[in-house]
Amino acid sequence: MTRRRRDADLVIAGGGIGGLAAALVLHRHGIGCRVLESSRELRPLGVGINLLPSAVRVMAGLGLLDRLLAGAVETGELIYVNRLGQRIWREPRGRAAGYDYPQVSCHRGRLQLLLLAAVRERLGADAVETGCAVTGFVQDADVVEVAVDDRAAGGTRSVKAAALIGADGIHSAVRRGIAPPEDAVRYAGRMLWRATTLAPGFLTGASMIMAGHQDQKFVCYPITPPDADGRQVLNWVAELPVAEQPAPQDWSREVDRARFRDAFAGWRFDWLDVPSLIDGAERVFEYPLADRDPLSGWGKGRVTLLGDAAHPMYPIGSNGASQAILDAEALGPALASGDVPDGLARYADARREPTGRIILANRGNGPEQVMQLAHERAPDGFADIEDVIPRAELEEIAARYKRLAGFAPEQVNR
Repeated sequence: MTRRRRDADLVIAGGGIGGLAAALVLHRHGIGCRVLESSRELRPLGVGINLLPSAVRVMAGLGLLDRLLAGAVETGELIYVNRLGQRIWREPRGRAAGYDYPQVSCHRGRLQLLLLAAVRERLGADAVETGCAVTGFVQDADVVEVAVDDRAAGGTRSVKAAALIGADGIHSAVRRGIAPPEDAVRYAGRMLWRATTLAPGFLTGASMIMAGHQDQKFVCYPITPPDADGRQVLNWVAELPVAEQPAPQDWSREVDRARFRDAFAGWRFDWLDVPSLIDGAERVFEYPLADRDPLSGWGKGRVTLLGDAAHPMYPIGSNGASQAILDAEALGPALASGDVPDGLARYADARREPTGRIILANRGNGPEQVMQLAHERAPDGFADIEDVIPRAELEEIAARYKRLAGFAPEQVNR
């Protein structure tokens, strides 16, 4: 690949969902940028993802809503159940809940490639340079010099840029140059096993369910419409406590389902057969449940953070990718309305506090705490959930988290 030198541009470290969304937003505001991605090839890896209406609103503003919805599912309801499949709480989602935009479930890799195609169409075929890992930076008042391990060409090089946006994930090299020495990944002592299975749809065919409690949980939702036989690709996540600390290189590795399957062997509900889903997956991937403490600052001068590099959080409340897209939305106008250091400072000031609140709320299980309450108060099940948790308490937990995470209908629609 011919590598074009554009030393006046901004550099985005990381070609994930947040980095690519940021490139599109910056382009829409007339700001030049390029993306440096460490992987040699961007392929549709991973499993499912759920985007909140707030993030889908940004996708619509980028002219990508129709592409996003093609082959995806508009999530219509969220249901929490206990380990016996008894309903604790149900609420409508997306347009069914009064939002102007849908909540969308799709394959993470397909979303990433959709964004990649849009970046290359609008910014140019060479706007994303693969095989280029950002390893560090130095800056002065006028420029930031970005150190790059160019795996495609072999060797290292430096790139001068107007600014550096670290969108390089939870193990961010850019964050290492910003955060205090004590900053570290915090493993929660729980492991996630994620996969997809082609299986008959369940409930409405647009339902997301979360079953169990804090120490044993199963999440499932469809990410494709039904085929002619009524089958859908179902994304699922199994979660259990695992004490041993994972090594960084072991993240998102493929594992044998025997590692966790027996714990869910009895989870057969009238409307969902969890053991069959686990057995039917072609591949299963393991992810530690982890985050980092909120930072007091996301950088200074010409460097800042975005997405998981800025605010890695537990995957609770469908907020991971959604908050990265909201970061991107805030970055463009902040940079378009002033000089670079001032714009980056205003962007970070706008996004740091709300994302920090979500990190802390998710450590307390966010809206999923209703599952833990039901387990603690009625571990063997219940005849009527309102005998266990009054409806007013359930409603307040759901509404409080929406307000905190910025996706109450009135917040998103306005």
